[in-house]
Amino acid sequence: MEASKFLGKRKTWLLSIFFLLAIFFTACSSNEAPPSESPSSTPSESSPPESGPNEAGSGGDLIVAWLSDPPSMDPHMSTDQQTSVMTTHLYDTLVKHDKDLNIVPSLAESWRQVDELTWEFKLREGVTFTDGSAFNADVVKANLDRMLDPKVASPRASLVNMVEEVIVVDENTVQIVTQYPFSPFLSHLAHPGVGIISAEAIEKDNERVAAGEKAGAYLAQNPAGSGVFKLENWIPGQEVRLVANENYWGSPAKIDGVTFKVVSETGTRVAELETGYAHIIDPVSPSDVNRINNFPDASVNKQPSLSLSYVGFNMQKEPFTDIRVRQALSMAINKHDILDGIYEGIGLPAEGPLAPSVFGYDSSVTPIEYNVERAKQLLAEAGYPNGFSTTLWTNDNAERIKIGEYVQSKLKEINVEVKLETLEWGAYLSQTAAGNHDMFILGWSAVTADADYALYPVFHSSNVGEPGNRTFTQDADLDRILEDARKETDESKRKALYKEAQERLVEIAPMLYIHHIDYLDGVSDLVEGFWKHPNGIMQLHDVSLKQ
Repeated sequence: MEASKFLGKRKTWLLSIFFLLAIFFTACSSNEAPPSESPSSTPSESSPPESGPNEAGSGGDLIVAWLSDPPSMDPHMSTDQQTSVMTTHLYDTLVKHDKDLNIVPSLAESWRQVDELTWEFKLREGVTFTDGSAFNADVVKANLDRMLDPKVASPRASLVNMVEEVIVVDENTVQIVTQYPFSPFLSHLAHPGVGIISAEAIEKDNERVAAGEKAGAYLAQNPAGSGVFKLENWIPGQEVRLVANENYWGSPAKIDGVTFKVVSETGTRVAELETGYAHIIDPVSPSDVNRINNFPDASVNKQPSLSLSYVGFNMQKEPFTDIRVRQALSMAINKHDILDGIYEGIGLPAEGPLAPSVFGYDSSVTPIEYNVERAKQLLAEAGYPNGFSTTLWTNDNAERIKIGEYVQSKLKEINVEVKLETLEWGAYLSQTAAGNHDMFILGWSAVTADADYALYPVFHSSNVGEPGNRTFTQDADLDRILEDARKETDESKRKALYKEAQERLVEIAPMLYIHHIDYLDGVSDLVEGFWKHPNGIMQLHDVSLKQ
């Protein structure tokens, strides 16, 4: 049966049911009004998505139900996953990773290393941005200059802060000179945070800055990229609608558009997939994997990750300024309980901050072991024999809330009273960036598959706050190791330095390293060509819908 006919019959059936229910509730109602229902806790009232072809493309409209809204559409000014999904499809980078994490061309057709400090890129010709302006070497310079401008204060600056100079050789050739040899440079340029923005749009954003607004005020809501999709509509907190970019320089999108609906409640997302109101749901709770795999027309897509989930300690706040306190709390938590009890055994327990597939990972690093009695001793040595009270923040992610409840119960065993607080995603990011938290639950993805990006933004003292270091780690020895490692060109020496960094990070314990998740997405059988990068970003460039 054709998908559109199948969904049309489903629509007729659902409307009939709704009509009968309306009659029933009207007959049975009293003078009391029925309780209102939140849009985020019930499936959408609109019809299930039609998957038939439309004039604008060859494959209809894709519906994605996901956890939360992106705070911005500016690739240079946000570090969250939701924004990265948006910017991956709205913007292009000079180079990119393929499925096997190899570096392949994107806006740069080719490149060569002129010397140990200089990289030269031949740029793709004939590329235009969605605002109509042209892509060229001057645009590349404008983007890197913006990211490096201290007045802009890009939280993505660490991706390119090794750049000394950008030289426009000619319209389609650019040279980038680094301050020192930097081995993972191409991997950094493949990061969606280095998405190339229209120079004209950058100028409009600069005009807002000159008028007293924060950098990114214009681009946060007015993306101007060269990507496979472009923004059509955005209702903050509800949905984002992207449509195929008719002027895309590469292979065009196979679908007409994609709508990202905010569906914060886990069970409701599953219901949206089951009833056909969504083609893809993200994320899927491990407890729902078997249920979804038993659906007749959907299944779970599972992708091992480059990510780390963790409980972070604010090292600029008492009592977390004391290494013994941080070590004690790390010892009091059995991460295997979290993995088995909350994630159904899906993923790997973290021994340190690096996932096994990240360059620089060392399996010989000894983790802090679970030991409640030793944890009590360390607290007493730190001056807290009777424990203390603190708060633990999380956002409205079901698994993170469960982790919070588990941590709360386990820390009570060592007389640490924990108050749980759940924040909306945007507030969560801004408040942890400002250092207003005690403890928090979050994750980080080593998007470049290299230890430099896994560690430098998260732990180097130059990146405290919004750039990624939300534990406010400021350790001179660690800074030195991370700086030496990113400058070292010998692979074996780099690995040795990253082993040293991992050992130091286990010792100073700025966070409890929980586990390396497997990404789980529910995907309708109507969807073809979907895959998820190990960095956690869904890839919709080649997605189509069965007719």
